Amino acid sequence: MNLQPTETVLIGQWSFESGKIIADATCERIEYLTRGVLREIARDASGWDVLFRDPNDGRLWELTYPQSEMHGGGPPQLRCMSAHDAGLKYGDAVRPD
Repeated sequence: MNLQPTETVLIGQWSFESGKIIADATCERIEYLTRGVLREIARDASGWDVLFRDPNDGRLWELTYPQSEMHGGGPPQLRCMSAHDAGLKYGDAVRPD
């Protein structure tokens, strides 16, 4: 499902079952969005944080892994980001289409 105009943040969660990490439906949706719907426009210096643009409405979305104490940074988070904040973090890569 594409991002809805009222959505501003998607936070994935992991659970542990039988010794395995299981990603929830939100993690799967974030993967779907970042692999096939959103357009990548920039990465931060670490390469972990990625900025995307939604081609449907032009909004900017940042993919992060805020639970850095977990393996692989933990489950993903996708949040809407203002052009101002994106410009401060990602610089010249942030331009309107």
